[in-house]
This record gives sequence, structure tokens and C-alpha cells, in this order.
Amino acid sequence: MLTLDIDDFMLELKDGAFKNVGPANKQATIKLYDVEGVDVREYGDKRVKLAFEDEQGSEVEVALFPEQLEALSAGLDALREESDIVD
Repeated sequence: MLTLDIDDFMLELKDGAFKNVGPANKQATIKLYDVEGVDVREYGDKRVKLAFEDEQGSEVEVALFPEQLEALSAGLDALREESDIVD
């Protein structure tokens, strides 16, 4: 299940084309639940792309720089040590 929450988002549809209406200071929160597939691959010169897909085909991709990937790995390691959720 994919949820998308976009603050202050408005589009104009004119002549079959979408156009942003209003200021460009939009914020969005995307959540993907019930992930069925995970893919990790190189992205560009330095980044790593994580791709997550649910059973309905919704997909979320995240590109991380090495220091962000290290922080993610450290966070997972800490969670393993502190919790019974991740084995």
C-alpha cells in the first residue's frame, strides 16, 4: 500500500498539460507498506539506489550518498542489538 501526502499542492490542467500552481515550496510524505521486493544498485558515480516495491506494483526509490548509507547501516545494526524485531 502506497500513501502520498502533499502539502499545499495544486495543479492546473490546461490543454491536456499539468502545470504547478502557486509557490514551489511543496512538501511531500510518501509511505510504502507491505513491501514485497527490495533492490540495491549503484546510481551515478557515488550513490546507491534502494528500490522498494509492494505487491500492487507501487515503487519507491531512494538514492543515498555513502555517508547516508553508512548511517542507515549503523541504524540497522543498532536496531538489531536493541530490538527483537530485526534478527
